[in-house]
Amino acid sequence: MRRVTSFLGVCLIGLLVLSVWWFVEHAVGRGLRLADPDEIAASRLYRAEAPLSTLAIYGHMVVGGLLTLLAPLQLLGPVRRRLPRLHHVLGYTVAGLALTTGIGGLVYIAAHGTIGGAWMSAGFGLYGLLLIGAATQTVLLARRRHPAHRAWAARLVILALGSWIYRMHYGLWHAFTGGAGMQDDFGGIFDRIQVFAFYLPYLMVLELALRLPALLRLRGRAARATT
Repeated sequence: MRRVTSFLGVCLIGLLVLSVWWFVEHAVGRGLRLADPDEIAASRLYRAEAPLSTLAIYGHMVVGGLLTLLAPLQLLGPVRRRLPRLHHVLGYTVAGLALTTGIGGLVYIAAHGTIGGAWMSAGFGLYGLLLIGAATQTVLLARRRHPAHRAWAARLVILALGSWIYRMHYGLWHAFTGGAGMQDDFGGIFDRIQVFAFYLPYLMVLELALRLPALLRLRGRAARATT
């Protein structure tokens, strides 16, 4: 049964990696076009007068794409059990990518804000801070071999997939509603919900899943105590 579960887990993670590939290719490819004349002419992110923040946001795209690709691999149970050294190296790599992309995004937001204004800046800023916090906690707890590091690693993986989830929400919403509540300046009601909905609901579901076993044990003890 354990082998079957492991096999199914590997298959699901493999499908997830394939699903995010288009986003990884787009993010990394665009980030590497920093010096491309067409990108410079067309992009609202490129700012010749602010080379540091421009480098930060394009670096954010490259590193964020790699993070999206590598983070799900940390969930592979066979790698964690049979190749612990590889698991540790990959974990430090994922945490480093998360810190780098989070800081890059926050630098750009602090310098120039976002196209959606203060509301979008708040949503993306909180996301960046949570990403940095999850990466930091995962590493600190892993170095102490504290079992809680797995919960923080799970939070980190969800946050690492956030940029992909954000775009998937838009694609699915547009497919089903034709773009209701969406505006070019990201001021529509859907746009405003989206700046928090691409990560907070998923984190909430994870927290419930993490706490469910303990809640069930408490309920079982309470039931036995009353019999």
